Amino acid sequence: MQKNLKELEDVIAKAIKKVGARKENDLCKYLPVTTGGYMHHFTLRKMKKKNPQDLANIITEFVINSNRPLVVSPKPRAARGSRKRRDQMSFTKWQLERMLNIARLAGDKEIISILSPKKSLASYKRELIQAIRQNKVEQELWNGYIESVNSINALTETYANSLK
Repeated sequence: MQKNLKELEDVIAKAIKKVGARKENDLCKYLPVTTGGYMHHFTLRKMKKKNPQDLANIITEFVINSNRPLVVSPKPRAARGSRKRRDQMSFTKWQLERMLNIARLAGDKEIISILSPKKSLASYKRELIQAIRQNKVEQELWNGYIESVNSINALTETYANSLK
């Protein structure tokens, strides 16, 4: 076992010198793994303790016996935020419109407010003024306006309390 560790240290030293690395962990970029990409430095440490002969063979094959050791490209990773949440259902615009119409027919104001697209206070004001000019009464617009004003007042109150 002691002999394997000594051999491994010699192999690592030769490999570091050959690739011009500064430290042992820099060798990882030259050692491919079966799962794709290069070897992680934790894996290198683990192999150094548990499988020194295997690690020495890998380093010898890909660094020492290679004419020009190649840097292995990193393992492809998923983009940030690309994981889909499985606990939330996603609906198409058409499906949301259908559910909104069903809620309107049922007269369920809570579901209507949840499914209705959120607008700014200014857009609610503008649409309410247009409805008034056209002599139309739109309860959903009024409810949305009230909800928007209440949320702004709550935010303002919270901000004022945080300053005290």
